[in-house]
Amino acid sequence: MYDGGKIIAGLIVFLGIVGFPFWYNAGSAGYKTPELKLPPKSKATECIEATEWMRAEHMQLLNTWRDSVVREGNLEYTTASGSHVEMSLQKSCMDCHDSKKDFCDKCHTAAAVEPYCWDCHIAPKEEK
Repeated sequence: MYDGGKIIAGLIVFLGIVGFPFWYNAGSAGYKTPELKLPPKSKATECIEATEWMRAEHMQLLNTWRDSVVREGNLEYTTASGSHVEMSLQKSCMDCHDSKKDFCDKCHTAAAVEPYCWDCHIAPKEEK
């Protein structure tokens, strides 16, 4: 192999360029859960489901609620603890989590997602 040194040098440069983003961000990349607080006027003592479950599955829950309400006419959700809640983003969820800016937007910005909830629903008015 007459050009073995050039080939090896080229492979090293190629791997360095391709791998740079991974090595540069090693240890610093990752999702950090934002700190969220319920507003002082919150009426509920607990969320509809467990906190960890809600963090992971709330969009699937809201999609299920949407389909159940719109297509089947069901208006009541039975939680894992057995209590009954009205299937409504604005009457159930936004009753406690009333600040879109301090609750919804914090997590969605940190996770780099843009939900389409507010295409149909009216965003809550922020208090000054």
